[in-house]
Amino acid sequence: MNDGTIEAARHKPPGKPAFLPWLFMLTGDVQSLFRGELPHPWLGGAGVVAFVVLYVLTVFGGLDDKRRREPVVLGRLCALAVVTYALSIGYGGNWLLCFPLLSLAAGIVLRGRGRILGAVVIALSGSAGVIAGFRGGAEDSLIVGYGTVLSGLVTAAVLTLFETVAQLRETREELARGAVERERLRFSRDLHDLLGHTMSVIVVKAEAVRRLAPRDLEAALGQAADIEAVGRQALVEIREAVTGYREGSLTTELDRARSLLEASGIDVDVRQSGPPLPPQTAALLGWVVREGVTNVVRHSGASRCVVEVRGETDQIRLEITDDGRGVGSEPAATGVGGSGLKGLAERLAAAGGALTSGPDGRRGFRLVAELPVDAESEEDHGK
Repeated sequence: MNDGTIEAARHKPPGKPAFLPWLFMLTGDVQSLFRGELPHPWLGGAGVVAFVVLYVLTVFGGLDDKRRREPVVLGRLCALAVVTYALSIGYGGNWLLCFPLLSLAAGIVLRGRGRILGAVVIALSGSAGVIAGFRGGAEDSLIVGYGTVLSGLVTAAVLTLFETVAQLRETREELARGAVERERLRFSRDLHDLLGHTMSVIVVKAEAVRRLAPRDLEAALGQAADIEAVGRQALVEIREAVTGYREGSLTTELDRARSLLEASGIDVDVRQSGPPLPPQTAALLGWVVREGVTNVVRHSGASRCVVEVRGETDQIRLEITDDGRGVGSEPAATGVGGSGLKGLAERLAAAGGALTSGPDGRRGFRLVAELPVDAESEEDHGK
């Protein structure tokens, strides 16, 4: 048995049989009936049988959450109350202990309905006290009344507590499952962005090596060295992505974008203006630059690309435009682009920003990312 099973068993609410031993409170009364010490023993015996049967049916029905609010269960509780009053008024004495048992059953059936349960328990306690006062005296009245109140309220409180603990455990498990799903989504996004960009760089530079090798061996070796550096960096970034510590750098991604576009034979113009960016904002925009430029190299067929980062009063804007075929992501994709741009759109939306993309006029493609200015982060930079 593992720890989870042991913990679940420890917090398991009392089962149906746990409430049956309370019926032994009536043992003395039953013995009195069999000894013939009470009038009308057959009538009293029938009353005891009816009380026990109704008590068991009411308790078992009340412990079943699906049936607890059904009219039949409430009807059994009312019938149990009628038998309780009949036995207590008719015989008095220890028969008044039927009231605490009735209150216990009421606590099981009516738990979660505070006002109704409170009114019922008070009514039962008052009735038990009055009947006990007439049949046995003031002392019996206080004991039976107090026992009736305690029985109903404590039973309802204990069962409600167990149910609350069970709900909290279910909520905790649901949150844990949600955290796992979010981590899987994060990892899949990071892996897509990392490998998509890195493979594009390696392919472009490998093509450059093939073109340069026959006529310029030194330049080809330089491109090969770049492939090695990119591969090593990719290994580092994948390890960071696996452990969840990778944060993109906008400056680094802009430099890589320039290198990738130039190696692909695409003229590039990188512009950046405005105040320093908060780390989280820079990381998000770094992912946009990586994905956007990778798509330009893969799908656009462009000869020129402009990457512009502009910090404004209320927002930060990143714009990537090219003069290619008007395709900014995988041709089969829909919406704001392929899985990469879709993931980025979700990330920016979670940060209060937006990502839009589409053809730029008759020719070309435009990708725009906007994020609100983090006032708190600006104050930190100002200090």
